[in-house]
Amino acid sequence: MEMRDIEMFRAVMRAGTTSKAAALLGVSQPAVSQAIRKLEKDSELRLFERIRGRLVPTPEAQALIVEVDRCFAGFEIIEHRIRSLKSFGLGRLAVASFPALGTGFMPRAIAAFDLASRRVQMSFQIMSSRDVLQQVSAGQLDFGLMADELSVAGVEHSEFVSMPGIIAMHPSHPLVRRRTVQIRDLTQYPFIALNPEDASRRRLEQALEQEGKSLNVILETPYSNSICELALCGVGIGMVHPIMALDYVERGLVLRPVSLDIRFTGLLVFRPGSPLSENAKTLLRVMRIQMDADMKRLRRALVQA
Repeated sequence: MEMRDIEMFRAVMRAGTTSKAAALLGVSQPAVSQAIRKLEKDSELRLFERIRGRLVPTPEAQALIVEVDRCFAGFEIIEHRIRSLKSFGLGRLAVASFPALGTGFMPRAIAAFDLASRRVQMSFQIMSSRDVLQQVSAGQLDFGLMADELSVAGVEHSEFVSMPGIIAMHPSHPLVRRRTVQIRDLTQYPFIALNPEDASRRRLEQALEQEGKSLNVILETPYSNSICELALCGVGIGMVHPIMALDYVERGLVLRPVSLDIRFTGLLVFRPGSPLSENAKTLLRVMRIQMDADMKRLRRALVQA
């Protein structure tokens, strides 16, 4: 049996007549009829009944078309991939980030990467650190960004950025007058905290315990951007990821350094044993350049405060 004959059989089953099948394939009607006869001979199956000049599929044809369609579905996937490669080369990236770096920093980095000029298609998702880790482990991502709150055993990883947290507050808050927030200040005002499982929250509370102090927590939330929004609404103060907080300065959020060095650390995680594509490597370089630019913006914002 030849694939061309099977292709013509499929066309007849889809189109209903040999003339329509011939038009679909761009061949003559006799060529289609000859291919059907040859396929029946080679397979030793009667695939069509000839009734008043029409081909009526037999039960054998109905059963065969199911398998033929499955086969051609695979070819169609290959054709789609070929068209994608023609349009975008090997340019396909799948990246995810935890929210602290995903909502502001990563869009800036992706914009600087310039997908259009590089002919790259990209999937970018914002998700929890746990989900980032799971999807990298499952091979669904080229790489991911996550916080350091989970074990990364079983995946390749490296530190992307580590910086001290800063205090976010409403512009009318009394602590705006201070250049640096002290330990005692943190305990005297309503505090918006990250969830208890957050690594930076644990580090903050451990540092305060050593001083015999504790936070006046009035609200817990999993994300730094939520703390920024709540601080802007005057709910309280909170310690946040500096790069995330940078996106709120233009909206009036006031940022102050704190006398405690409580680190917010972002990790890069990779598929184990899978080398990065050149596009992924280039994106990582662009991300590092963008992080340097964001750090300069942050220093200016703190100096001008």
